[in-house]
Amino acid sequence: MALTAETESRLYRSLRVAAGSAAHLVALGFPAAVAVLARPGSSLFSWHPLLMALAFSFLMTEALLIFSPETSLLRSFSRKIRVRAHWALQLLALLCALLGLGIITYNKHLNGKGHFVTWHGLTGLLAVLYAGGQCAGGVLLLYPKLMKNWTLAKLKLYHATSGLVGYLLGCASLMLGMCSLWFTTTVTGASWYLAMLCPLVTSLVIMNQVSNAYLYRKRSQH
Repeated sequence: MALTAETESRLYRSLRVAAGSAAHLVALGFPAAVAVLARPGSSLFSWHPLLMALAFSFLMTEALLIFSPETSLLRSFSRKIRVRAHWALQLLALLCALLGLGIITYNKHLNGKGHFVTWHGLTGLLAVLYAGGQCAGGVLLLYPKLMKNWTLAKLKLYHATSGLVGYLLGCASLMLGMCSLWFTTTVTGASWYLAMLCPLVTSLVIMNQVSNAYLYRKRSQH
């Protein structure tokens, strides 16, 4: 029996709600698991994985999910409030990422190790720098008159698209970090594969959210 358009729409919405809810759980659960493994305070290095997990798994994910029409924790609030919350979370994410980068750089200096010589290190550096540039670019949305030849709608579209790229870079850095000697000696077997799924789940949810926003804007223009 064929599904009606209304039933398909409800089913699709239910799937999006389920996926968004899973993303919220993963965004919080992954840093919590990293905190248990790293035991922050036990060493200088222990703060690095926690801060990076907080930045790219929790804070940045929640900053983007704020605009989800189905699973935003602030969907009952005005867009102005959601935008402010997005800014606050993104700035906190950038602060955590910068602290995490500074700590690992200083720790390597103390131990006489090379800086940014692995794919994880290079991707992490790029993700942090990109996050800084993305936050700076967000200022244009607050003062769109600075870009006279660009409409506000176009600025929002490019900001969302470039933000997705930065988010995926952050997730890639987390996944490469889970291939490091520290993580693979601590987490083994099925637990390792489960951990690797965490940034994949949130990435898919965020990509779907951004692509739907793009399609909605495109349809509204016709």
